This record gives sequence, C-alpha cells and structure tokens, in this order.
Amino acid sequence: MDKKYKILLCEDDTNLGMVLKNYLELNDYDVTLERDGRLGLAAFQREKFDICLLDVMMPNMDGFTLAEEIRDVDPDIPLFFLSAKTMKEDIIQGYKLGADDYITKPFDSEVLLHKIKAILKRNEELNREQENMEFDLGNFHFNPKLRELSIAGKTQTLSPKENELLRMLAEHKNDLLPREKALKKIWGSDTYFNGRSMDVYIAKLRKYLKEDENLEIVNIHGNGFRLVEKEA
Repeated sequence: MDKKYKILLCEDDTNLGMVLKNYLELNDYDVTLERDGRLGLAAFQREKFDICLLDVMMPNMDGFTLAEEIRDVDPDIPLFFLSAKTMKEDIIQGYKLGADDYITKPFDSEVLLHKIKAILKRNEELNREQENMEFDLGNFHFNPKLRELSIAGKTQTLSPKENELLRMLAEHKNDLLPREKALKKIWGSDTYFNGRSMDVYIAKLRKYLKEDENLEIVNIHGNGFRLVEKEA
C-alpha cells in the first residue's frame, strides 16, 4: 500500500476493539480507537480519516447518532457499521444514514479487511476522476487540477479556496449549492465568521466571471448559491 490510510474505529468492547485495531495495523492501516461515540466525534473533528468503522451500541453517543454527525461534516467519507444488532429495522436504519456497509457481529476480520480495501480503492478512483474533471462555463474553461480559469487567451490562477468553491459551484451548475455544504467541505465548519469569509470568496469569483455576461453567481437567500449559465 503506497498511502497509509487512516481509520476511525469506534468500539466499546475493549477486547474486540484492541484485536481489530492490532489486526488492521498489522495490515498497514493507521487506526485511532475510541470507546464511545462522543470521543469518536471529537477524534473525527480533530483529525482527517479515510474511513469510519462504528459500533452501533456505545455509551454517551450511539453509532447511529455519531454517523449523522459525521455525515453532516463529510457526506462522502466511507462509513461501516459493526453491530450485534441484527434486526432488519436496524440494518435499514444504518443504510438510510448513508452507511456503505452494515456488518453484523461476530464477523471475520479478513472479510472486513477486504471490504475496507474495496471501498477505499473505489473512493480513490472516484476522487481521481473528479480531480481530472474540467469544466466549460460559458466562455470560460476551468481546470481545477491546475487551478486555472481561462477566457479569450487570458488565464487566472485561483487560490486553493477560490478553486474549491468554484469547483463545487461548477459541479452544481444551474442548481443550488447549499451554503452549509460548501462551508463544511472547504472551511471545516459553518460558523458565522467562516460564512463571512465565504461571502468574500464569492465576491472574488463574481469579479473573475463578469467577463461573460451569461454567467452569474446568484445568492439564494438563507440557502446557498447557484452558478447560473444563461443561454446565449
């Protein structure tokens, strides 16, 4: 494995938690083990992970609640539930919360390992595709990988935050980009001050795009922004 992937493992069974942590570390993963949901959330807010493995029944905050909190911050991170709860309703609830898999205990660690490898490989391929995606926005050509916005032979190099914000707007072109989604993805949280910062970046992008009168970033009050491409 070229990259050492980081796993957040939340499991209140001390023995199972340690066995699983050691097994995954032997297979070259970097594992943070927390024994309750609240500590798991604190770890997730503190560090960047590639995948989360969550026990459902935990003290202080159960796995379902923790999953909702995690999904609020990062809707795309792979997430597995590890649970002794085998009722159909629990499994369905797990998937409704956006789980990539719901694994019932007892389970085979080797099978779990292969499921983790498969989902991380799929995610990496998706991210690579997104990284290589370019956009035609009116008369502009936007290359997020190079952070370049070009029109009529002129090229503007964007700052990392300008680039990410324009990428998200381009991905939602003519549709709503929720304010909260952009703030959490780019700034890490949707505080008032981060919101003010994003408004400054929106103003900068409007300035860059004004050379094409058919392009406009519209503020949908209280909800977010739309990058509108009018028909010429």
